[in-house]
Amino acid sequence: MSLYANVETYIKGLLDQANGASYPINWGLIANLLSGTGAGQIDRVYDSKGRSLAASGTENLDLAGLQVSDPLNTTISFARIHLLAVKAASTNTNNVNVTRPASNGVPIYLAASDGEAVTPGDWILKVWGGSGIVVTASTGDLITFTNSAGGTSVSYDVLILGRSV
Repeated sequence: MSLYANVETYIKGLLDQANGASYPINWGLIANLLSGTGAGQIDRVYDSKGRSLAASGTENLDLAGLQVSDPLNTTISFARIHLLAVKAASTNTNNVNVTRPASNGVPIYLAASDGEAVTPGDWILKVWGGSGIVVTASTGDLITFTNSAGGTSVSYDVLILGRSV
């Protein structure tokens, strides 16, 4: 089996003033994640679309507990992650909060309990090249997703790319 991903994000814009001065904004961010188990390589994918959380609901995604499957229905475990993408449905009323749990969290944020809100229709993309983010079974293998409020459910998509060693 082989797996690769080219992650390309381009930001183009223009700051234009009435006096004729202008400044172009050009950023190109590219990460090529090749197939394999070495630095900057990937051999695991978790792609889950249309996940749902009840009002005020929470779930932990266990990346090393043999609780996730790849798109071909093979149970997988991650040792490192190189990409995390989360997209909240535009029809959501509440945010989808993505956090590093206080206990057993994958260190995708600096401190335990840190995280960020993904507001309706928005998305986050995090890419770690090189050695990636270490996933440690039983002590650092969870990512928590929480519906920020009561009243309505939320839907979201998650993509994780990483490797087995």
